[in-house]
Amino acid sequence: MPEMLGAGLILLLLFIIGYVGMKVKIPEVITFILLGITLGGLLSGSHLLHFIGEIGIVLLFFMLGMEFPIKQLAGVAKRVTPAGTLDVVLNLGISTGICLLLGIDPLMSFLIGGVLYATSSSITAKLLESSKRMANPESEFMLGLLIFEDLVAPVLVAILVGLTAGGALTVGGLSWLLVKVILLTVGAIVIGQVVFKRLDTWFDRHMNRDVFVLFIIGIALAYGGLALYLDLSEVLGAFLAGIMIAEVRKTHQLEQLILPIRDITLPLFFLYFGTTIEFGDGVPMVGTLLLLLVWSIIAKIIVGIYGGRWYGLSKRVALRAGLSLTQRGEFSIIIASLATASIMVFSSVLILASAMIGIILFQFAPKISKAIYGNKQPRGKIKVPG
Repeated sequence: MPEMLGAGLILLLLFIIGYVGMKVKIPEVITFILLGITLGGLLSGSHLLHFIGEIGIVLLFFMLGMEFPIKQLAGVAKRVTPAGTLDVVLNLGISTGICLLLGIDPLMSFLIGGVLYATSSSITAKLLESSKRMANPESEFMLGLLIFEDLVAPVLVAILVGLTAGGALTVGGLSWLLVKVILLTVGAIVIGQVVFKRLDTWFDRHMNRDVFVLFIIGIALAYGGLALYLDLSEVLGAFLAGIMIAEVRKTHQLEQLILPIRDITLPLFFLYFGTTIEFGDGVPMVGTLLLLLVWSIIAKIIVGIYGGRWYGLSKRVALRAGLSLTQRGEFSIIIASLATASIMVFSSVLILASAMIGIILFQFAPKISKAIYGNKQPRGKIKVPG
């Protein structure tokens, strides 16, 4: 089959599946992965599909970084730090501990903990928008927590990329990884403050030229590629490149240049991920999977309840937030793609189950919280530990 015909058919299939998913309110991330699983025999091992999909992921996190100039980033992080720290402890730390207690090796335990850490930003944001809950009091807290996770998760991915490449979890190796992450981060901050902060008039003059998109996407791919060269994650590099560009304060205009390219390439990442999942020997460790699935839901609800109260939400609204945070998605998929074959299948089923249950809990969160706490609840804060 000619490659152009194949490419056209893939894009048409993605459109049809995405359109159907939109009608039945299933996130595109899930439908694209399921399509990849279905087409696995035809598309598995495609380097081109993998590479184009990676460009989509790079652009996704580049655009995320563009939302956060340095000062704003520091302010958001400070306000949600108590809830974000609890999130790391419960969903990354305790999940990793459960895996270790069940006999899984340390590296794969840490990787599964990473899979269970972050709530899906894309699924949650779309659900908030489609359910018209964006104006609700819990949405600010939820989005703040997602931002905190989006700051932690690229570093987590970078560490896991280094560890899976090296194959050993040592203090020296981890220290060297953290040094490289710090150098890459400091470099981005310095370039943003010294170079891009002074280029706002240059951007105004050239931003509407057709070739300008090449410059912007080139920055994203180059800094993401530099991270790969340092044995880190391209996700971290892309996010930091976005922070650099954010100093120009032209995020909205620049997003319009990048969005069409991201929206074509990003679905191919999820499609490719689906093609890598093989159920030849069935789903491994079903009991462990069910235990971790239940724990992952409970842990996010706890983060919502206590973190929401520390943030200043009422008990009812904090519970509603917790019930709306249980779905995992894009970051979990990126981390799962680093796993061995059996753990990848294990993690993939965990992600899909979490996403589907999370969507249901999100939709019923207002009714559940109302049934438990009633219609009205006085707003008040509880003391943050420490």
